[in-house]
Amino acid sequence: GKTECFLYPILASLLKEKENGTLNPGVRVLLLYPMNALISDQMERLRNMLKDYPDITFGAYNGNTEETTEKALESFKTLHNGMEPTRNELISRYQMIQTPPHILITNYSMLEYLMLRPRENVFFSGMYSKAWKYIVLDEAHTYSGATGMEVSMLLRRLYHTLENKSNVRFI
Repeated sequence: GKTECFLYPILASLLKEKENGTLNPGVRVLLLYPMNALISDQMERLRNMLKDYPDITFGAYNGNTEETTEKALESFKTLHNGMEPTRNELISRYQMIQTPPHILITNYSMLEYLMLRPRENVFFSGMYSKAWKYIVLDEAHTYSGATGMEVSMLLRRLYHTLENKSNVRFI
């Protein structure tokens, strides 16, 4: 139930944007997880929740995310017993760079890379980067000691990179 406490209001916000006609491509929500296993769990949850809402896009961008859509589809089907991804799930790096998802799920290591590599900077600057609303640290209790300090600095860098930082809420 903890995840639903932040996820339902976020989804309500995205649905309101859809209703108002302002739901264009671009990240609105960053869900940050400490481990890829938790990302996989969250992706399954989002698949189930958003299957009837094709206008809200989501995608996991981590070390397991394939570059091309063809290779990503092959991997997806292998991992999910031949199942196709939902229409709103972006499964490749190429898809997410071309049209950033509304909900971007990653871990702190990949977030660091995304902020450093010019090709992936589309999430944080440019025409698709002006609608950020939420940065969520699920499992925040795991960020302690040196890792906690590094993640704290990373989030400060992210916050100061965003053009609309006054609209961003941390959860």
